[in-house]
Amino acid sequence: MKQRITVLGSTGSIGTSTLDVVARHPDRFEVFALSASTQVDLMLAQCARFAPRYAVMASAEHGRLLQEKIKQNSLPTLVLQALDAIEIIASHTEVDMVMAAIVGAAGLAPCLAAARAGKRLLLANKEALVVGGEVFLRAVREGGATLLPIDSEHSAIFQSLPEDPATWSRRVEKIILTASGGPFRQRSPDSLRDVTPEQACAHPNWVMGRKISVDSATMMNKALEVIEARYLFGLAPGQLDVVIHPQSIIHSMVQYTDTSVVAQLGTPDMRVPIAYGLAWPERVESGAAALDFRALGAMTFEAIDDRGHPERFPGLRLAWEALEAPPGTTAVLNAANEVAVAAFLDRRIRFDQIHALNLETLSAVACSNPDSLDALLALDADARAAAQRIAQRLAS
Repeated sequence: MKQRITVLGSTGSIGTSTLDVVARHPDRFEVFALSASTQVDLMLAQCARFAPRYAVMASAEHGRLLQEKIKQNSLPTLVLQALDAIEIIASHTEVDMVMAAIVGAAGLAPCLAAARAGKRLLLANKEALVVGGEVFLRAVREGGATLLPIDSEHSAIFQSLPEDPATWSRRVEKIILTASGGPFRQRSPDSLRDVTPEQACAHPNWVMGRKISVDSATMMNKALEVIEARYLFGLAPGQLDVVIHPQSIIHSMVQYTDTSVVAQLGTPDMRVPIAYGLAWPERVESGAAALDFRALGAMTFEAIDDRGHPERFPGLRLAWEALEAPPGTTAVLNAANEVAVAAFLDRRIRFDQIHALNLETLSAVACSNPDSLDALLALDADARAAAQRIAQRLAS
C-alpha cells in the first residue's frame, strides 16, 4: 500500500526536496496534506501536481488567497483554516508519515501532535528537540511514534550507529558532527561586523533557506545540531564533538570504543537523507548525483580551535553550556537566536551582534524546568520578548 505523507513546510527547501523524492516513487508514496507559510502560488502549483486532500497556510489571509485560487483552478484540495489546522493534518488518522520541515519553534506544536498520534516523524525541524527537549521525547515514547532524523548530520549519525539503541551507551565513544564552516570560515573575525545578509546567505555547499543559512554562517546551526544530537541519541554532552570539513562529503561520524570510526558519505544534497527517511529501513532512488571517487578532490578537516575559529564562531560553544545549564535553557537560546537572525536579516543589527544578543538573552531569562507544551511556549515567549528589547537597544 502507498504511504500517505503530510509535508509541513512544503514550499521551503526541505519541503520541495521531499516532494521531488515523492514524485519519483508514485507507487510508494501519496501526498495527503501540505502546509506552508506565505508562498501561495507555489502551494497552488504543488496542489495542482500532487492533489493533496488538504492544504494549510500559516495565516488566515494567505489561506483565503489560496482558497480562491484553488476554486478558480477547479482543484479538489480543501483549504483548512482552523486555528489548529496544522496539528490536524499532522495527526490525521489516515496519515502514515509526517515530514516536519517548518523552520523554528513554530514547528513544535505540530511535531508534538504527530508524535502523540504515533506517526513516523521525519524530523527536519531541529528546534522541536532544541525547544521541546524531554517534553517532545516523552510524546514520542507515549505515542509510539517512530522518530527519524532528516538533518544531513543526524541522518548520517543514525546510519552509522548500531541498529540496537540499547547498545549505544556501551559501544559508542563519541559522535562527531561535521561542519562546512560556512561562507566566512577563512575571514578575519574583525571583518565580520560588516557582513551583509546577502553574504551570510550565500552558503558555499548547500541550498538552504535564509534563516538556516545565517545560522550556518554563525555556526549557531551547528550548536543547535549538537543539542539535537544530545536528545536524539542520548549521549552525554562530552561525547559530542564538531570538526570542520569544508567539502561537506562526510556528513558525520561515529567513533566506537575500539577507536573504529564509521562515517556516512554523499553529495551535499538533502534528497539523500529525505529518501532514507521516507523508505527506512529500505532505500530508494533519491535523484541525487552519486559520488565519483575517481574525480573527488582532497577531503580536509580542521579543528574548531584552529586558526581563530573560537573568535569567528563564538556561538558554537553555547551548545555545551546550554546543555549543562538548567532545563529550558536550550529553548531560551533558540528563541533568542531566531529573534537575532530576523533582526540581522532586517538590517536592524550587525552580523557580529547576533552572538551578543543571544548571550544577553540567556542572562536575562530565568528557566524553570518547563514540563509541558504550554510551559515551553510561555518560556519561548518570555525569551523572545527579552530578545526583542535587546535587539531594539542594539539597533539604536
